Amino acid sequence: MEKLKERWDIESNWAIVAIFIVFAINGSFAAWVAKPITAFLGLSTETMSPWFYYPLRILLIFPVYQLTLPIVGWLFGQFKFFWAFEKKFLGRLGLGFLFKENN
Repeated sequence: MEKLKERWDIESNWAIVAIFIVFAINGSFAAWVAKPITAFLGLSTETMSPWFYYPLRILLIFPVYQLTLPIVGWLFGQFKFFWAFEKKFLGRLGLGFLFKENN
């Protein structure tokens, strides 16, 4: 735990527990939210091969997860951590320009 606290610049054990809880809840929440979206788009295993459906669903879950992570983090008092996490993660994917300020 001490290595994580140092790496993530966190002071309390409660913050680490809250961060783990947020990751767990948000994963389930993103999958739950993606279900009606796939239904709205007319995607299902009845209309297409499972070999195409499940990769499409996973691709849909990814942006939902990224959008909801700071929100769920905020509910647990960890918005600052998850906002920094999102900026760093999306920057590594080449989407860092979304967070650059125009000077």
